[in-house]
Amino acid sequence: MKQNTLKKNPGSAKAKKRIGRGRTRGNYSGRGGKGQTARTGGKIRRGFEGGQTPISRRMPKLKGFKNINKVHYYPINLERLEKFFEEGATVDATTLKEKGLFTKKTMKLKLLATGKLTKKLTIHVDSASEKAIAAVEKAGGKVIVSKLAPKKEKEVAKK
Repeated sequence: MKQNTLKKNPGSAKAKKRIGRGRTRGNYSGRGGKGQTARTGGKIRRGFEGGQTPISRRMPKLKGFKNINKVHYYPINLERLEKFFEEGATVDATTLKEKGLFTKKTMKLKLLATGKLTKKLTIHVDSASEKAIAAVEKAGGKVIVSKLAPKKEKEVAKK
């Protein structure tokens, strides 16, 4: 075996593309267009629009943010319960939907103290104001809050 007879195994190495050898396509010698992109290290940064003010700077900047954890409550006032329910009735999301007072499926219910209540009702809600609870209990009814707010739980635990 002699050094001048040594050869690589066929297919073991890919031949390098030899750029700049004559006019293969157009007059760019295999390097694409002229200018910045034909030079070594010539890269254009992401978002560059050829000197025009980029769209990221042309768009208005909106203020604030949208809290994805915010809980939306559907308000139910005492005056509506007084008008639509009889003495001794149980009020919850399903009975409110039947009467047409509550249509939002994803929202939670909150009892508010607007108006007067004279009927004895058992009310199941997700949240309720203190005045509303007092007004229902004064009328002889009962409010069952399915889950207290975290702040109220801490206050209850301290007492």
